[in-house]
Amino acid sequence: MLSVLIVNWNTRELLRACLHSLRASHAGLEHEIIVMDNDSNDDSAPMVAREFPEVILLAEKRNLGFAAGNNRAFERARGELIWLLNPDTEVLEDAPRRLIQFLEKNPRVGAVASALIDARSGEIQRSCRTFPTPAALWSQALGLARAFPHSRRFGFYKMGWWNYRDAREVDQPMASSFLLRRQAVEDAGGLFDEEFPIFFNDVDLCWRLKRAGWEIWFLSDARVTHWGGAATGQIKAAMIAESHRALRHFYRKWFRGALSPPVYIATVAMFECAGRVRHLLASRREKKSER
Repeated sequence: MLSVLIVNWNTRELLRACLHSLRASHAGLEHEIIVMDNDSNDDSAPMVAREFPEVILLAEKRNLGFAAGNNRAFERARGELIWLLNPDTEVLEDAPRRLIQFLEKNPRVGAVASALIDARSGEIQRSCRTFPTPAALWSQALGLARAFPHSRRFGFYKMGWWNYRDAREVDQPMASSFLLRRQAVEDAGGLFDEEFPIFFNDVDLCWRLKRAGWEIWFLSDARVTHWGGAATGQIKAAMIAESHRALRHFYRKWFRGALSPPVYIATVAMFECAGRVRHLLASRREKKSER
C-alpha cells in the first residue's frame, strides 16, 4: 500500500488542487491519503472533511511544524511505501506509478524524488543539492559557485552542471515529492528529527538514509508541479533565521567531532555571519512593505 502524507498550514486552495490531482492520478492504486493540518486559520481542515471524505484528516490544535506533522502522519500510515507530498504540488500524469515502479526495480534504492515543475514558469526546479559540507559552504561563501555555477569543482553544491533531464543518484533532493520505503525509514532511525521543525529535516533524513546504506535517486520522468514557499514564504525573515538555526544544529549533530576544531569553528562562524546579514536584510524589506 502507498501512504501519501501531506502537512498543511494555511494553503487551502493549493491543498484542494493537490487533492484533486491525487484523485485523478491514483486510480487503481491501493493507497491512503493522510492530511495533517497544523492549526490553519483558513478553513483548510473543514474543506478537506467536506470535499474529500476519503482522506484521513488529522487536525491539530497547534502548529507542530513540518517535521512533527509528518511524524504524526507517519505514525498513522499503514503503507510500506511512504510518499511525502507538499500541499502546494499537483501530481501530473502517472507520476505515482513511475516512482513506485522505480523502487520495485531497484531494491537498493530507499527513496526517490520526482522532478518538480515550477507552477509559474513551467521549468524544472533545481531541487537537488549535495550535502552541505564545509567545502560546499565555503565555495558558496567565497563567491566561487556564483562565478563558476556550472563547474563541477566550484558549483557542485547546487549541482549547476546538471540539467535535470536524466535519472541519477543524488545526495539530498527536496522532500516536496519524495517516495520512501518504510524499511529504509526504519533503518535510518525514523522519519524526521523534530529538532529540525521546518528546515534541514529532509537533509538530515537523507544523511541518515545514506549512512544506513540506502541509495537516493531523482527520477526525471515522474513529474509534479510545485509552487514553492506557499507556507514558509508567509513569514520570510523568520524562516531565514530558522533555516540558519537548523544548519547550525545539523553541523553540531554530524560534523562536530568529525572535523578538526579550526575547520568546524571557522565554517560555523562563516554561515552564522551570513545568516545574520540575510535576516537583517529580509527584516528591513518586510518593514518597508508594511509601511
